[in-house]
Amino acid sequence: MGYHRAGFDVTGVDVAPQPRYPFRFIQADAVGFIREHGAEFDFIHASPPCQYYTQCQRIQGREHPALIAPTRAALEDTGRPWVIENVDDAAPELRDPVTLCAAVFGMRTYRHRLFETGGGFTFTPPRHLPHLAPLTKMGRPRTAGTFAHYVGNFSGVQEARDDMGVAWMNRDGIRECIPPAYAQWIGTRVYASLLEVAA
Repeated sequence: MGYHRAGFDVTGVDVAPQPRYPFRFIQADAVGFIREHGAEFDFIHASPPCQYYTQCQRIQGREHPALIAPTRAALEDTGRPWVIENVDDAAPELRDPVTLCAAVFGMRTYRHRLFETGGGFTFTPPRHLPHLAPLTKMGRPRTAGTFAHYVGNFSGVQEARDDMGVAWMNRDGIRECIPPAYAQWIGTRVYASLLEVAA
């Protein structure tokens, strides 16, 4: 949604069906799709599954594939500008990532996401403000003066939709999403850089 708002014609790719996805969608392995079709696009935003990198999944002993490195390799071969997005715990796998925080965009949650850039594209994030509001405990409704923690079996799906601007998402999507404001911030900078190249 953020890239759409920034002026892009958006195509989403995922190995699993995404019936709530509001734009053109192709069900396919994303890394394979990037290898085969990535060069056909002006810009690529990749979000490899974060489960391999999250502490929660490691504590539960669940195994997941590490997909940042193969995703990066596929992106580098396209010759196009790109970003890879992932969670804080993936920082050791990312190269000089930039952090975006939801509070900077006026949301009542923090939701850090890291972005590695490539293909000649870089961006400067908005200033990261101190985290002054405490987080409501996981699974409990947000109380006055606190910020929400939209992970796990969190309380307040509609509040999360309103707060992050993701009206079409269910709880499962909200748990893993990046707010559209992040992609819009990045997208406006990508759009400007593409116009500079074309000029």
